[in-house]
Amino acid sequence: MLVEIPDVLTPEEVAHARRVLEAAAWVDGRKTAGEQAALAKRNLQIPEDSDAAREVGDLVLRALGRSPAFTAAALPLRVLPPMFNRYDVGMKFDAHVDGAIRQVPGTGIRLRADVSSTLFLTDPDDYDGGELLVEDTYGAQAVKLPAGSMVVYPASSLHSVAEITRGSRWASFFWTQSMVRDDGRRAMLYDLDQSIMALRATLPDTHEGVLGVTSHYHNLIRAWAEL
Repeated sequence: MLVEIPDVLTPEEVAHARRVLEAAAWVDGRKTAGEQAALAKRNLQIPEDSDAAREVGDLVLRALGRSPAFTAAALPLRVLPPMFNRYDVGMKFDAHVDGAIRQVPGTGIRLRADVSSTLFLTDPDDYDGGELLVEDTYGAQAVKLPAGSMVVYPASSLHSVAEITRGSRWASFFWTQSMVRDDGRRAMLYDLDQSIMALRATLPDTHEGVLGVTSHYHNLIRAWAEL
């Protein structure tokens, strides 16, 4: 399941994030990649333990906390601190699958990467190329969103970032351990959530149809959630 979420960050928050990141030091992105991924990866990243990463990461986490769409799509249990990357001309990330287990920096806490997220910090008109290409049930989907918008998709998906031919593409990326590890079940719950929202737009919350579908949704989460 691939879900696009608009306006996760406000324009002011995007501008602030860009100012902080522009003043920070960037390093070769291969330093944070596994042995296999390093062969495919050509980009720059902000060090995870830097003040800039922590400041902008906290901004992103606050934004996720106020996003019902992210909660509905990811059903988050734990979110890895956001990271930040940059693709300049000639840079790309060939097809790969994200590692299944991530460690929270500076702790012994491990997180199962169920859901991958990319939050765009550059508008599409500012660069050519740089599409996020995600393979799913319906083939490859190309994603290139406005600054402040985000896409979430299964971390098990084969995906890549197309080569940049003009400009520079900046983004935040991170992983979520979901309360529901199976993507098929998460997709069913997301569709059910969207149906509930549509019903509530036309019917009162006390309507038996709304109550019935909402009960079904919560009982499925009760059956499938891992806490």
